[in-house]
This record gives sequence, C-alpha cells and structure tokens, in this order.
Amino acid sequence: MEKNSTFIHSKLYDHYKDKVILITGGTGSIGSQIVCELVKYSPNKIIILSKDDTKQYLMKQRFKNFTNIYYLLGDIRDYQRVEYVSQGVDYIFHCAALKQVPTCEENPDEAIKTNLLGSLNIIEAAIKNKVKKVINISTDKAVNPTNTMGVTKLLAEKLFTQANFKLNNQHTKFSSVRFGNVLGSRGSIIPLLMDQLLNQKPLTITDLIMTRFFMSIKEAVQLTIQAGVYAEGGEIYILKMKALKLSDLVDSLIVLAKQKKLKEPEIQIIGKRPGEKLFEELASEYELNNMYENDEMYVISSRPPSNDIFKKSYLSDYRSDKVNLINQVEILHILKEHDRQ
Repeated sequence: MEKNSTFIHSKLYDHYKDKVILITGGTGSIGSQIVCELVKYSPNKIIILSKDDTKQYLMKQRFKNFTNIYYLLGDIRDYQRVEYVSQGVDYIFHCAALKQVPTCEENPDEAIKTNLLGSLNIIEAAIKNKVKKVINISTDKAVNPTNTMGVTKLLAEKLFTQANFKLNNQHTKFSSVRFGNVLGSRGSIIPLLMDQLLNQKPLTITDLIMTRFFMSIKEAVQLTIQAGVYAEGGEIYILKMKALKLSDLVDSLIVLAKQKKLKEPEIQIIGKRPGEKLFEELASEYELNNMYENDEMYVISSRPPSNDIFKKSYLSDYRSDKVNLINQVEILHILKEHDRQ
C-alpha cells in the first residue's frame, strides 16, 4: 500500500508541477481541500474563483505562506469574468454549484442559472482559452434524479460530456467525478446532528431506514485530482464507497452521548424533505454496461480507458441500500474526529 501511495504521489507531482490551475468555488469545503492537496505538487499558480469575499479573506489567512495562490472574486454566471480568469490555465476543477436540495427545490430558477448556465460558461471559456482538462464535480443525486438539484447536476454532466465533441473544441478534455455525501462538508448531516447533540436539542431525522453513500473530504479530493490525471474526455469517475444507514448513525450518537455524559437525545422524525429519496444511486442501469474499475474507483466511459489500470466491471447495481454499511465502530470514530475539529 505504501509503495502504491508513493507511486501515485509521484504521478500526481509530475502531472501538476509548474501548471496553472483554476478552482471555481475554491473557498468551499471541497475546493479549499483541493487547494490543500494541490500545493503539495508544486503548481506554478492556483487561481481561486469565488463570490464570497469573507471566505476568501479567511482562506488568505490560512494560506498566507503560499505565494502561488491567487484569489479572484467572481460568479460563474458571469461569462466575461470566467473567460478572463481562464486565460493561461492548464486545468480547471469546477466545484462551484448550488448543492442544497431544499434550497434548489425552493429556487429552481437560481439552480438553473448556477448549475447549468454557469457550467456552460466554464465550458465555453475553457474551449476558447485552450485549457487542457476540466473536471466537473457532480453528485449521486444526478442518477435517476427526483429533485431540482439532481436534475441540474445530471444536465451539467451531459454538458461536460458533450463538450468533448463540440466543433470548436480541438484541445480541451472534459470529465466529471460523481460524489456521495461528503463527511463534514458544510450543510451535511453529521455537523448538523453533532451540533444538536452537543447543545442537547432533539436529533432531527428524516427517516431511520434512509441510507446514503459517504466519503471523507480527503477521499473526495483524491478522487478528483486523480481524475485530473486519468481523464481522456467524457468519463465519469466514482469512488468505491460504503453507505451509512440513519438508524446506525442515531445509535452511534446515543452511544457518544453516554460517553460524554450527556442526556440521551430525543429523536424527532421529520420525514423526507421534498425531492429526497430513501436511497441514493451512483450509476444508472444503462451506465452499468459501460463501467470499468480499479481497486479504488469505477469509471463510466463509452470506450475502454486506454490506461490499463482499469478493467471491465460487472457490477449489477450501485445503490446505497445494497452496499456494505459503515459499522458503529467506524461511525463513532467519524463522530469523534468531527468533535475534535
């Protein structure tokens, strides 16, 4: 394992060394962690594009010792700004999006403007400026979507796949990575429930039988930057991951409450929110016929990857209610790690 890790580090270093990299939404949970990882590989320049000046200020303090990180305010809805910041860029990691399911349900027009029209701006600017590769961050909610956010992310995936075949595209490769829920990211369930537990409030649970795919921020970032190396254009990369059942998470929170000598929390079942499913999927039925894999990830591709580390996959489905579950020991470790942060 250690030998393989050294090999991957060397491959990533060779790929990103001296390159210019743009990260949209670079002050967010995923974008900022991509920056943390990429600085290890000596890029010439990392450009962070985001519209939140407060987050940029805080991030500048965090990375104040790095002289190769540049912060630019801007919105991906603004094509002129996107085109400007894409000039001279080798790689783009497209993290900017509206990601909260209820918010997108309540504001579908805004979700379209950011997740679709903003993505189209990224594509057109990347082609114009001859960017080498663009990696789009997607989600399991794009598979058989039942909510606005999932629909916009599915269509964004389609935009990025089809961008490889645009008549004016002679240089740029577009691919996507498809995430499960990212542990500890802003707006995710564990920070919410931990805050409720520590403040002795009822734990608000949608449905105890609900399952969700989970990955750590570190795993999400590794998947993304490795996809930046492997991408040949048109693929969707998916991490192999376990799922979490909400009833197991509740049981672990009760155990943690006892360990911390807190009163046992009250459980408040609030029901599914509009657009939510009881389980998530990471590949649709028709995609399963075009899947390849290695030890860490699956790749959905219309053609066999030229990289021989990927072999044909014969997976029959990839649903959160049909994969191995994270056990209570692992959940407690995750909760305690989050509590220490």
